[in-house]
Amino acid sequence: MPSIKVRFDVFKRDKFQCQYCGRTPPQVVLELDHIMPKAKNGRETVDNYITACFDCNRGKRDGLLTDVPRPIENKLAELKEKRLQLKLYNEFLEEQDAELTKELDKLDSHFSNRYKGYIFSDSFRNTTLKRFLAQLPSCKLHQALDIGFSRFPDDRRNALKYFCGVCWNWIKEPQTRDW
Repeated sequence: MPSIKVRFDVFKRDKFQCQYCGRTPPQVVLELDHIMPKAKNGRETVDNYITACFDCNRGKRDGLLTDVPRPIENKLAELKEKRLQLKLYNEFLEEQDAELTKELDKLDSHFSNRYKGYIFSDSFRNTTLKRFLAQLPSCKLHQALDIGFSRFPDDRRNALKYFCGVCWNWIKEPQTRDW
C-alpha cells in the first residue's frame, strides 16, 4: 500500500483527474491504479501508478490497458450481483429501521406508563431520541427516564428536560459512564 505522500504526489501529477474518464472530485473518489497490475508482476513504484476513479479502477480490475473489454455475460453477472447486494442492503436498512422503531416504542411506552395519556411527539422521537439511541444503549435511556421521573414525579415536561440533560451529560462525559 503506497504512503499518503506517494498517493498525493501521483494525484498531483495527474491533476486530481481520473486518467481514464476525466472525472474529478467531488463527483468521484480517486484511487491509485497500477498500470501494470500487481497480479501480472507490476511493481509498487510511482511510475507504475495512475490516478483512477473508483468506477474505472474497478472496471479495469487486474487487466492491462490493452486488454479487450469484458464480455457482456460478465457485465450481466456483475449487474445481477449489484442488484442482489442492493436488495440485501435495503432489507438490512429496513431491519435496522424496524429495530429502531421498536426501541422508540418501548421508550414511548415507558414514558406513557408514568404520565398516563402522554406520548412523545413525532419530532422528539425522530430527532432527540434517535440521536440519543445512536450514542447510548437503550437501557441507559430507560434509566435516564427513571431519573427524570424520580426528580419530577408530577411534572412530565421538566422530567423530560431532566432526562435530556442526563443523556447529554452521559454523551459529553464518557469517562463517567458506568457501563
